[in-house]
Amino acid sequence: MTQLPKLVAESGLPQVTRDFLRELSDSSYSGDVDVSYSGRLIAATDNSVYQQIPQGVLYPRSAADLEVILKLAGQSQYNEIQFSPRGGGTGTNGQSLTPGLVVDMSRHMNQVLEIDPEQGWVRVQAGVIKDQLNDALRPLGYFFSPDLSTSNRATLGGMINTDASGQGSLVYGKTSDHILALSTILVGGERLDSGPVSLQQAQTLSEQDNARGRLYRQALDTCIGYRDEIEAKFPPLNRFLTGYDLKHCYDPEHNTLDLSRLIAGSEGTLGFVAEAKLNITPIPKYRTLINVKYSDFQAALRNAPFLVQANATSVETIDSKVLNLARQDIIWHSVEPLLTDVEGQTMDGINMVEFASTDEQDNQTKIDALCKRLDQLIKSKDNQGVIGYQICDDLASIQTIYAMRKKSVGLLGATKGRRKPVAFAEDTAVPPEKLADFIMEFRAILDEAQLHYGMFGHADAGVLHVRPALDLTEPEDETLLRQISDKVAALTEKYGGLMWGEHGKGYRSEYAPAFFGEQLFTELRKIKTAVDPYNQLNPGKICTPLQGDHNLVSVDATKRGYYDRQIPVTTRDSYRNAMDCNGNGLCFNYDAAAVMCPSYKVTGDRRYSPKGRSSLMREWLRLNSNAGYDATQTATPLPWFKRWLNSFSSGDDFSAEVKQSMDKCLACKACTNQCPVSVDVPTFKARFLEHYYSRYSRPLKDNLVKTVETTAKWGAKLPRFSNLLVNNPITKSVLANAVGYVDTPSFSAPNLSSRWSKAGYLQLTTEQILAADAQQRSNYVVIVQDPFTSFYEAEVVEAFAHVVKRLGYTPVLLPFKGHGKAQHVKGYLQAFEQTARRVAEQLLPLHEASVDLVGVDSSTALVFRDEYQQVLGSDAAQLCVKTVVEWFDGKPLSPMAEISNRTYGLLLHCTEQSFIPESAKHWQRLFSAFGLKLDVVSVGCCGMAGTFGHEKNNQQDSKALYKMGWEQAVDAYGNMGIVATGFSCRSQIKRMEKKRVRHPLEVILACLS
Repeated sequence: MTQLPKLVAESGLPQVTRDFLRELSDSSYSGDVDVSYSGRLIAATDNSVYQQIPQGVLYPRSAADLEVILKLAGQSQYNEIQFSPRGGGTGTNGQSLTPGLVVDMSRHMNQVLEIDPEQGWVRVQAGVIKDQLNDALRPLGYFFSPDLSTSNRATLGGMINTDASGQGSLVYGKTSDHILALSTILVGGERLDSGPVSLQQAQTLSEQDNARGRLYRQALDTCIGYRDEIEAKFPPLNRFLTGYDLKHCYDPEHNTLDLSRLIAGSEGTLGFVAEAKLNITPIPKYRTLINVKYSDFQAALRNAPFLVQANATSVETIDSKVLNLARQDIIWHSVEPLLTDVEGQTMDGINMVEFASTDEQDNQTKIDALCKRLDQLIKSKDNQGVIGYQICDDLASIQTIYAMRKKSVGLLGATKGRRKPVAFAEDTAVPPEKLADFIMEFRAILDEAQLHYGMFGHADAGVLHVRPALDLTEPEDETLLRQISDKVAALTEKYGGLMWGEHGKGYRSEYAPAFFGEQLFTELRKIKTAVDPYNQLNPGKICTPLQGDHNLVSVDATKRGYYDRQIPVTTRDSYRNAMDCNGNGLCFNYDAAAVMCPSYKVTGDRRYSPKGRSSLMREWLRLNSNAGYDATQTATPLPWFKRWLNSFSSGDDFSAEVKQSMDKCLACKACTNQCPVSVDVPTFKARFLEHYYSRYSRPLKDNLVKTVETTAKWGAKLPRFSNLLVNNPITKSVLANAVGYVDTPSFSAPNLSSRWSKAGYLQLTTEQILAADAQQRSNYVVIVQDPFTSFYEAEVVEAFAHVVKRLGYTPVLLPFKGHGKAQHVKGYLQAFEQTARRVAEQLLPLHEASVDLVGVDSSTALVFRDEYQQVLGSDAAQLCVKTVVEWFDGKPLSPMAEISNRTYGLLLHCTEQSFIPESAKHWQRLFSAFGLKLDVVSVGCCGMAGTFGHEKNNQQDSKALYKMGWEQAVDAYGNMGIVATGFSCRSQIKRMEKKRVRHPLEVILACLS
């Protein structure tokens, strides 16, 4: 078998770029510069189908850094270097992709600088995330109203550059409608502070001999001189996204000129937005969402104008494809009660109608009027497809429904098969009254090509997101993408609309000349020439300068599929959990309390995210395939001395960059279910590590982890002696400095075996349990031991046994066999499979005999329904070890009188949150049955996550994660008020707070006692 090749990824930067970066580093520039192959790969894709690897990524820390970059760029020797700004990377048309240098403002330029609630404005840096801004405004009673489906990761700079809008745009408008002033850095380092100015002021500014003056001069000439042509060409749409907004740059009513209107929607082709002053909107005090249900999606579209006429704030629509995918997703657990099926009817479309106001009576009057009309429709013979409706009038329910709507893009990515819904003609805009007819013709185009697709969008604004399913690794489908793009561009023109109604042009800029016509398009080019004559800023997007032979970018630009098709189909299928990533970027969620993805949250480095790791893995597979190495086969290790020698030169191998990313993964498994397309990093990470360490030697700490179940089992036999041996200063120093492990937990003393014997509980083998009569077995609750609670926290296992006994069941301890989770995490896959088969032999006969199997530690209990299913397949397809709360659920627990007024705070393990989303509710019901109150505390990862928090090189990240939310939760409830389901979580709290917190079982036991 071919050995794993060295995958050297030479940067290959042109000399002029090297000179530029060297001079930049010697200047006052204070930001980061990343020319690593992995860093460039992360910036090579966004949420589009395209892939363009840049020469490097710059992460400025301030507007001053942007001035340094663009001042240097303005020097004649660097005129050929190209730049593109980047924010959240959520663009669906490749707006931020470039073969030059990416300037990413999301990492450092992300501060809310000033809020003035009295005047109703806020000043922000370009890298501030939309939800981050609203979190800052909410306590003051305001919000920034343009609402995107990607609001938890889209930046304000990106919103400005694409003039983003979204839900409720009929009332709230687009981003440009809320811009009071912009601070933009131009090529040459000039700062353009723009806002509405009188024509006299504009004329004065136009006389300056600099880029600002040239831009004002051209804006005056174009926006006033061609006013009639502009009015005739720009469609009367709510969106009218153009690139440079010639229509609104000049305001004839107030006789002002505002260059911010040219910058907004310019996709970084005129300058880099550094800061923005934005107006803010009072939060509506009264909100109601009416979910109108339809027998088919076409009926939902035709009914939309009727709903808009009801003076709704917004009308959002979703088709049956998205609804059915949502039903299979983790989000349906929370959505289902709000979208119940209509008896005897099939719900194949919904319109979500929101009414929002600061006046309660005004809002209620509109709601009552619509509901009355809907009731009449439903009862009539011609119900126009309306089969029912459901009202949500509490904020939590409204947000839950919108969370599903915002997840639509990601959900479509979960479509079965190799063809996946992709973005390329997904934001068409037509007059709302023409939307239904337009969609019928759009559907005919897709149906003729025999494509599947999903639809959702803003029915009130005539904008619908349509994503046909294509496999762009197939050249025929790439050709189809071009053909459909051309047809849709013509179709939108026929209906008086735009192909780019919401998401900007990007690689669709080639359609702009035909839309604008030669005269107006030439005016756009003049504006570009005024500030970027050498086509350095996001070249080919929107338009090109008048001088030179620059070309517009094309729909035919290189796509991810081109690179992916270099990977054999069998390899792609084998690594589907990495290949399916569609770039949606939900893993970049700003919310620190979101479960996914802790390593990205704490580092801010996108290489340490599911999307980042998927991108690196795909490239690793491609390079391996081109080198003739089959990554689907079991890795064959080199002799130990060759692996040892190779380790001295591992830095020359792209695999080392991939490994660096994988090493930061906490293996929390949150991505497995929180990601809409189920990217499963821990699984492909384990496979990668197996191959990597077939070439390079492993660190000693990995070998210790591999054998932890065996060593812990023996150590627990003499716990006091073992604790003395492990926790003395000398051993701690050796473990920390020679091995790289810190804060080793102490063994339980007395150990579980002693506690069990003292309590007189049963410890039986599989054979002994099966030998019992059926009535005895039906009363057994068999505890499948994990090394953590059994050896380090025996009191929790004992507490479960006591509660089980008090409820009339018989606790039975099964002999410890381990489960191999640590082996899987570190990529010992052959050893893990052996462990899994050994444990399955012990458990399967019990499962087949309908014996209750329970794992006390939630995260390790779930290994049986995840990793075991992957390696054992049908051999373990039915094997299920319940978590503690799953065992309790459905048990006839008699309600008890309330005996405690204390409210406890529940912290769930990440894996439990992801795999059993209803777990929190089960715990609350269980506590309630015992007369106890339980709050579910929303936090992210605690930072321990098995071995991660014990590794010396992860200490900074581990402790920082804890401080993101767990520290505040423990402070709020106290160590006696907090309960945590994960052993690793309790270990982290104990380490950080020097106080132990309890498992929920221990609180229940104390209640019973």
